[in-house]
Amino acid sequence: METENVIIIGSGPAGLTAAIYAARAELKPIVITGMQPGGQITQTTMVDNYPGFPEGIMGPELMDNMRKQAERFGTRFIDEEVKEVEFTNKPLKIKTETQELEAKAVIIATGAVAKWLGVPGEDKLKGRGVSGCATCDGFFFKGKDVVVIGGGDTALEDANFLTRFANSVTIIHRRNELRASKIMQEHAMSNPKIKFIWDTVVTEVIGEEKVTGVMLSNVKTGEKKEHKCDGVFVAIGHSPATAIFKGQIDLDSENYIVKKNGTKTNVEGVFVAGDVGDRTYRQVIVAAGEGCKASMDVEKYLQEKH
Repeated sequence: METENVIIIGSGPAGLTAAIYAARAELKPIVITGMQPGGQITQTTMVDNYPGFPEGIMGPELMDNMRKQAERFGTRFIDEEVKEVEFTNKPLKIKTETQELEAKAVIIATGAVAKWLGVPGEDKLKGRGVSGCATCDGFFFKGKDVVVIGGGDTALEDANFLTRFANSVTIIHRRNELRASKIMQEHAMSNPKIKFIWDTVVTEVIGEEKVTGVMLSNVKTGEKKEHKCDGVFVAIGHSPATAIFKGQIDLDSENYIVKKNGTKTNVEGVFVAGDVGDRTYRQVIVAAGEGCKASMDVEKYLQEKH
């Protein structure tokens, strides 16, 4: 079996940018695309905050362009899912659905996905009023009435951010108190544009072509009612795609990969880029930048070790 220079697991902005840089450095990278080629950005309609596209660009088109660019420089793609990794010995081993590969270096760029409510109407209206990223999509809700679902720091940060654009922001929380830090609570509660609905869950997102409201249920009284709104921002957390790496590399308490000295992990030759190691920013441009850094770190590592 031939040992590859570098295998990149994941094909979102981080993985494809890493591939572009690795291919240009003549490392002959392989990208294993995973279950969702292009990553979660492919579920976004218009991307307005990626430099170089003054009119914006559709998420799937942006990722298709990145893949074509990586292919132009010689990146090879395996459109499968990684089932198992073995990082305890060298060379590093990766098993997909149909084959086993070996590599001198691996870049993990498997990303993280927003946790969703799983209620009727939510999936149908994603990108048409339902969003998991306020900083990505808030601009599209100028003068609109939106709801934010959650009670932690992310939910309150999203709510405060959305007040820059929205006419009103209503935070819907299943409890009667917030989990967010006190400073975040103070900011939200002192903002005249932010209102709260307590002890309540969303049971349905309403709308045909776009969101028109949500159906609410009070967890204490059982009362059900419709709340009119133009947008639904789900802010109940993210889940990094790290299940296959448990026991192989260090993960933190929320299963994000622990980064050391930039893009390195605790395992020599294994690097990380993008949302799988980033619980804070979760932006396309940040992920792409980390893909660049990881690829450059791999190139340096291979020069020193091989």
